[in-house]
Amino acid sequence: MQPYQNPTYFLYLLVGLLPIMIGLLYGRRFKVYETIISFVFLVLTFGGDKWMQGVSIIGYLICELILIFAYLHYRKSKNSTGVFIGAVVLAILPLVLVKLTPFFAWQHLSLFGFLGISYITFKVVQIVMEIRDGTIKELDFKGVLHFLLFFPTISSGPIDRYRRFIRDYDQAPKQEKYLKLLGKGVFYIFLGFLYKFVLAYLFGVVMLPYVSKMALASGGISKWLVAYMYVYAMDLFFDFAGYSLFAVGTSYVMGIETPMNFNKPFIAHNIKDFWNRWHMTLSFWFRDFIYMRLVFFMMKKKLVKSRITMANIGYLTLFLIMGLWHGLTWYYIVYGFYHAFAIIICDAWLRFKKKHKKQIPSNKFTEIFAIVLTFHVVCFSFLIFSGFLDTLFFR
Repeated sequence: MQPYQNPTYFLYLLVGLLPIMIGLLYGRRFKVYETIISFVFLVLTFGGDKWMQGVSIIGYLICELILIFAYLHYRKSKNSTGVFIGAVVLAILPLVLVKLTPFFAWQHLSLFGFLGISYITFKVVQIVMEIRDGTIKELDFKGVLHFLLFFPTISSGPIDRYRRFIRDYDQAPKQEKYLKLLGKGVFYIFLGFLYKFVLAYLFGVVMLPYVSKMALASGGISKWLVAYMYVYAMDLFFDFAGYSLFAVGTSYVMGIETPMNFNKPFIAHNIKDFWNRWHMTLSFWFRDFIYMRLVFFMMKKKLVKSRITMANIGYLTLFLIMGLWHGLTWYYIVYGFYHAFAIIICDAWLRFKKKHKKQIPSNKFTEIFAIVLTFHVVCFSFLIFSGFLDTLFFR
């Protein structure tokens, strides 16, 4: 059963969460019960005709847990960069194999192909890197397992951080705080219904097939291609944001303050502002664990003198990896480079604007213009991301 896809899932969710809600209202967290419920919902997700995914996730978890605790044990006495890099490579290897699987004849034999592997892998890499940094010195096996398999977010995020999650998991919130969390959680779930089952349905099921058909019939660049760009962008946002709201809302009901994933991204004033609003947990994960570390490495080794050049190399690397993570197709890679160059141009403009602050007007009109321009830059990137241009021009 796909998470958050049908009324039956939400009915099971309500029944399963009720004892947790009662316990938290009285300041108690029933960890054993939460473990049982997590197991039940994981069976719902990976059981039945998806039993192979269930087997895959068990094998994957065994490998990753051995890796995490082996590296933790090693790090207590040693700190070799080579061992650290090896641990990170081993952590992401299953995900890399899954991404490469479609290109080989043995794709039906994928060992680690299961729903949510990317998000669990990001969590594993985060733990390994923070062990290396010394910010994580001790790990609780049950806590790590619960963190990796936290069922509300397993399929589509958001991506939480281990230390933040454990603080919530280890201590039940006070009643007053939990009532606020419960209220927000219920609100987010109902907002998710609006996004996913009304607006995403309108754009994705009702409108998108029609505009795509008309765009293909028209051929080339046409008003229908433009319409497809807008409709796809809206469908992508409301569908993904809806799922994220369900995950965050369910987490809040369980007394876990999972971070939000979206913050009104279509009113961003520039592309950097957009990435601080869109899929925020992924954006911040890539920023903290790839971009910042790469820039620090270049600074430490004095590979590049110019800070601007260093930042630009970081952007290109970051978004290339992000594009490849989505899939090994030309349009995902172009999508990544498109955003890298957009941010490089944005950075250059912000530097120029700061230098010529008095000469460049700043008012309501320029603010609206910036929002509209950013919106169209983003929508065009989603058109690339959709793969529709590949279908329209190359097939």
